[in-house]
Amino acid sequence: MNPDNALRSQLLKVLCFAALALFLIPALTYGFVRYAAHQDDVAFQRSVEERVYADTTASSEEKEAHIAFYRQRPPSTICDNREPDAQRYREAVCEPFGEVWQFHLVRQVAGWTLVAGVVVLLAIAALGALAFGNRKLQYGSFVVGWRLMMLASAAAVVVQGAALVWLSFWVTAFFFHKYYLKLILIAGVLALGAVWVVVMKIFQRVALNNTVEGEVVTESDAPLLWRRIRHMAARLKTAPPDHIVAGIDTNFFVTETPLTVGQKTLQGRSLFVSIPLLRVLSLQEADAVLGHELAHFRGGDTRNSARLGPKLQQYDHYMHGLGEGGLAFVVVPFMQLYRMVFQLALSRDSRAREFKADRMAAKLVSPQGIVQSLIKIAAYDHYRSNTERTLFESDRKLDGALGIGQAVAQGLHPYAASDDFFDDMRTAHVPHPFDSHPPIAQRMRHVGHVVLPDNYGAIVRETPTTTWADEILTAADIERRLWAQYEAQFAQNHEQTLAYRYEPANDEERQLVLKYFPPVVFALKNQASIEINYSGIAPSGEDVLPWDSVKSLQYKESSFGDSLIVTLHEKGLIGAKTTKLKLAGLGKQKDAFNAAVSHYWRRHQIMRAQ
Repeated sequence: MNPDNALRSQLLKVLCFAALALFLIPALTYGFVRYAAHQDDVAFQRSVEERVYADTTASSEEKEAHIAFYRQRPPSTICDNREPDAQRYREAVCEPFGEVWQFHLVRQVAGWTLVAGVVVLLAIAALGALAFGNRKLQYGSFVVGWRLMMLASAAAVVVQGAALVWLSFWVTAFFFHKYYLKLILIAGVLALGAVWVVVMKIFQRVALNNTVEGEVVTESDAPLLWRRIRHMAARLKTAPPDHIVAGIDTNFFVTETPLTVGQKTLQGRSLFVSIPLLRVLSLQEADAVLGHELAHFRGGDTRNSARLGPKLQQYDHYMHGLGEGGLAFVVVPFMQLYRMVFQLALSRDSRAREFKADRMAAKLVSPQGIVQSLIKIAAYDHYRSNTERTLFESDRKLDGALGIGQAVAQGLHPYAASDDFFDDMRTAHVPHPFDSHPPIAQRMRHVGHVVLPDNYGAIVRETPTTTWADEILTAADIERRLWAQYEAQFAQNHEQTLAYRYEPANDEERQLVLKYFPPVVFALKNQASIEINYSGIAPSGEDVLPWDSVKSLQYKESSFGDSLIVTLHEKGLIGAKTTKLKLAGLGKQKDAFNAAVSHYWRRHQIMRAQ
């Protein structure tokens, strides 16, 4: 699905949640206060009338005047009344922290909170419009929005948390004439916890680390490539990159963000080139790709990304932290709304920048060169992904050199003649680590050179006689080292998934499962113990309760000793059968025990799902 369409399809849903986050608690508070205040006004007026009519010393005119005075000035309005005649009445009713004073204050706070919610939504719309309308204003509008959302989220957590605590007392007190201390304490703890999370996340520093797997290619390593890149940069009237980094990922990119390569952080302009892709691209096709990337330098794209990227990471980190902060999650929807609106603007801008860079590369090299490079890169990426997916889905442990790079290189041409190739290329995109690229068909139309899908295979099967990879003296050594590291990590990740997949069926599989899921024993009272393993739960002196028989688990705390209530798939006399595993003496091991039970049961569920 088109990234813009996917975002737009979610926008309405997020907008609804944002409205609930901003208005639900304030609206409920305001509604309750208005209702309760009205009921108190009615009761107060009735009491006044009873006292006045019972007064035998006052005349009828005096009684009616007295009643009219209070009828025109009910308790719910008197705190704002500044009439001299109402001063004694106001002082008697609106004493600080009294009931009327509280209801009056809460009504004002709730009302202004609703107004502030509207302001936040309008601000999101206005800042989003700025980001859409002017690329130069994107950074400034996002920084302003980021600060506004941070303040709005902090204020919302404080105000709504206080409202919940206040409601936890007054709702029950008003309707049932009693209050529940436990309910108030729970609301208070949730509110304070949310405030604490917000404060911590506001002042928490975010570690920004842009790491890429690759190696630096110096000018002595590839003098002709460096000369060619500098020549193209001069023709584009932009400064050349300060660094070239070569790797085995299936993409090319440029960045001005500090880039960590190995133990070194590169400052300035960096260009990443893929050695495997350079081997399948002709010199003209590779030049078109390099020209496209250099065009991003000229257009200021990398400079803008270097400024905006860290802010986006900070915002996402803050929003993610609030989502894990208990009651603080209520403010996440409107923060997510702003992020989505801004992302729509970035996505549209990203497409425009890609089209512009394509046109500049086509003018610099040729339209044919940029189009054929797009087709080859997309084909290589699809085939490599298919190859790795097939390998990863294997149920056998991967040992030794996997030869992924060699397998992809040798199988690419046969793949280009297969039915899978045509299916994969229908909606092909060129992979890129920093932004979403438009489909190849659109990019071809924008450079004025359209290749029909039936001809894609012939382009991919073309073998270049000379490539820029041949001009990188260290290319073979870089590939060998990076593929070795990549395949080792690939095999380790695959082995870990096998530990989740195996039932196991033999000793070899059992040893692998035990490597990642060894038995965990917890000591209990009176020298008893309970063991958690991949087969099930085994209390000392009892048979193993197999995971296959477990339907659900519930940890139950008790002053007489904790226990684990296991609901079984087996039917009982009434409903599902349960068994109780006593955990007396577990003590401080409770969290570790629950984590182990959850971890091992999840492994079993994943294994059965396979």
